[in-house]
Amino acid sequence: MTSERATIRPVTLGRLTELTYICESASKTTEAIEERLHVSHRRARETVLEATRIGLLSEQNSEDEPEYYTTPVGERFLDTIKAKEWTQADEILAVRSPHYGTFLDALDELSPASQNEILDYLESELEYSPYSFNQTGIEIVGDWGERLGGIQRNAFTGKYYVVESNDVPANFQFVFLEEYDSLEETAGVDLRQRYLSIPRLRERTCERLQCSRGAFDSALATLCQENVGKLELSGAPLDTAAKESVLGIKEIALADGDSLVSTSQSTQQVMAGLEQFDKQYYYLAVYDRDITFTSNSNQ
Repeated sequence: MTSERATIRPVTLGRLTELTYICESASKTTEAIEERLHVSHRRARETVLEATRIGLLSEQNSEDEPEYYTTPVGERFLDTIKAKEWTQADEILAVRSPHYGTFLDALDELSPASQNEILDYLESELEYSPYSFNQTGIEIVGDWGERLGGIQRNAFTGKYYVVESNDVPANFQFVFLEEYDSLEETAGVDLRQRYLSIPRLRERTCERLQCSRGAFDSALATLCQENVGKLELSGAPLDTAAKESVLGIKEIALADGDSLVSTSQSTQQVMAGLEQFDKQYYYLAVYDRDITFTSNSNQ
């Protein structure tokens, strides 16, 4: 088994981070890594080889079994994780991993794009490259990007897109109204709805603006506060149609105990409404289209 191969190994971001972390204080054999990570020999070996390929670990020659230690690149990566500097951690992986970097370059060209669209594009672009992608490879690097916040995936359509901003543009209210109208029309001419799902509006608007979900929530809160009587929030429970989320939000966070990080994926986060005055609102209605919006950049 060599450190080079065409496709990326199925190694999660959490596993990659934990491996780099446990080899920071002292070099470890594959057997020791198995025990610390509580994984099989094969899984430990895959993780070691991928971490070595992208420069987070290096092999140390030994008379017995090879040992692995964290490189200076790996130490910088851990420093960004410990400081919760997710963007910098994302940049390190984008530079060091040929598959992740190529995936992000493809999204820069295609966003938003489905998995099949990305695969078709990469198959064409990488025809003469030593690297290749399959569905699993897209899911692996996509997972890295989602957890570090560099990309998002529409929870209802599955389309990936690059997160270009943690803010929204000054014309947010007009974009919001257009997405509101578009979502309302999906019910049909005779079934137009007054109250629409905030989670669906969030996913559609974030994809269009390529902004973070947090940016959308902050902007929507401002929009509602500035246009009382024109926009109305409802706290009614989510109905079955509004719960049809295919995907959950993926996150990475610092953990308590022996592990450095913890990872999660929750559909509940996708379906979260907008919190106002300690109350969750899940639906929104527009009663007057003459609305104003004061963006953070103008405050």
